[in-house]
Amino acid sequence: MKGYMYILKCANGSYYTGSTIDLERRLEQHKNGEGAKFTKKHLPVELVYVEEFSKIEDAFYREKQIQGWSRKKKEALMAGNFEELHELAECKNATKSLASATLSNRASTLFDFAQGTAQQPCFDSAQQPACSLSAVEPWSVSGAEPRSLSAVEMRSVSGVEPTMKTEN
Repeated sequence: MKGYMYILKCANGSYYTGSTIDLERRLEQHKNGEGAKFTKKHLPVELVYVEEFSKIEDAFYREKQIQGWSRKKKEALMAGNFEELHELAECKNATKSLASATLSNRASTLFDFAQGTAQQPCFDSAQQPACSLSAVEPWSVSGAEPRSLSAVEMRSVSGVEPTMKTEN
């Protein structure tokens, strides 16, 4: 079953990342205050980015990956700026050991590697950071390439022009 990972821009300027099998219905729910608690508190919301997947599981997995990203990293993705995305994904602290890394950071690193957004896990056999992450085209776990919807497709689903184009 096809799935979508989407990013909404809320009235307060924050971003909400979600996934669904029916994008049009889910957008209506968010706009009517029937979606997530977060978006209900920050209406109105606007669709700014969408990726389409062949399986909902891949869209959900991608949602969880992006939810852990910084605002700058999300904005680089939405703008299609993969060079900046690469820079934002680099390990910054070469002395941090695996033992002191949080479970979240380790999981994120391994997830990025599994997604194909890292060249190798970020820790060597001595449990020290050993590489920089290399952000590339986002790939799903199943190997299927997600497809970003064009501005025209986003407009037909949401009824409004997206503020950031995602055309490749």
